[in-house]
Amino acid sequence: MKKNILVVDDEIGALTLIGIMLERGGFNVLKAKDADSALAMLDQSLPDLIILDVMMPGIDGIELCRMLRDREDTGKIPVLILSARGDADSVMRGMEAGANDYLPKPILHHDLVAKVRAMLAHAVDGN
Repeated sequence: MKKNILVVDDEIGALTLIGIMLERGGFNVLKAKDADSALAMLDQSLPDLIILDVMMPGIDGIELCRMLRDREDTGKIPVLILSARGDADSVMRGMEAGANDYLPKPILHHDLVAKVRAMLAHAVDGN
């Protein structure tokens, strides 16, 4: 069965590209363009993994990650932050917010799919 990945990114180009990479990697992709639509989607169904962009209008990816960790239903879902901001401070903030991993953009297809597979395998093992 295909795993569901929720991708949250306000840039349509990035959302489309990441979606294509993941679909080619054999995943089912759900897309949200901001934190509010992501939260609304999560109330309907829960994905196997969530990919967040950091810089978004309104609630940013770091804050959204914190919110996901505080929720009963999403607290254990693996979260991968993908961001154009790859500086140590941003990475640290992302990890402190509860992200399982943090990767810089742009990302290569192979690296993204390999990382997602590894995170899902790790999640199945029970962390």
